[in-house]
Amino acid sequence: MAAGERWPDIEALNACMPLAGRRFVAQDTALLEDGLHYETRIQQGRIATRLENWHDLFNAMVWARYPAIKHALNAQQCAHIERMGPSARNSAQQALTQFDETGVIVRVRDAALLDAWDAHDWSTLFHANAAQWHSGHIAIAGVIGHALMEQILLPDRLLIGKCLVVQGEDDTACVARVAEAISNSEVLVAAAELRPLPLAGIPGWHRPQSAAFYAQADYFRPLREGRAYPRPLVG
Repeated sequence: MAAGERWPDIEALNACMPLAGRRFVAQDTALLEDGLHYETRIQQGRIATRLENWHDLFNAMVWARYPAIKHALNAQQCAHIERMGPSARNSAQQALTQFDETGVIVRVRDAALLDAWDAHDWSTLFHANAAQWHSGHIAIAGVIGHALMEQILLPDRLLIGKCLVVQGEDDTACVARVAEAISNSEVLVAAAELRPLPLAGIPGWHRPQSAAFYAQADYFRPLREGRAYPRPLVG
């Protein structure tokens, strides 16, 4: 079968992307009749997956690429569900979900690069520091958000990732540090700790990237009064 000829079925997903202790299962009426919370079912080993659905296909790909992150997110969600019940949601669960859906891991070598980001000084972060992006002194270490990936399918959509930042040299080590931090409840206690990153501002991501482009306040939003971000994790 040629690549892209048809949607992969559940058997194909499990064959192409085997997971230790987890498997993809079709989300159908029979499955949902068990009455379990989505996260609880994953904890038991079954990842409910809708057929011919981009959102769930991207989710499967993230499971295959970043299993430690996904395991950590699921474990934290299930811990909150056990304490609060399946219907209530606290601020930590909202943060975990937001990162799961739109999360991006950013690696920085020099934390001073975050000063402009702290102030939402987007022109300085992206335009004045373009060389830092090109050289890898600041870079995307991993894209976790499968809803963010789905939005890429929409033409001309200007995307915003919700970020955790790690100071380090190696992308793989930084991703591992985030998985550890999630598991230890060091991060994702509240959604406000996630840094918004207008991805189209990254040098080379979008054309054009003129001064007028960075002046679009509806996309490159100013900092809200009282908003502050945590310092980066150390990889």
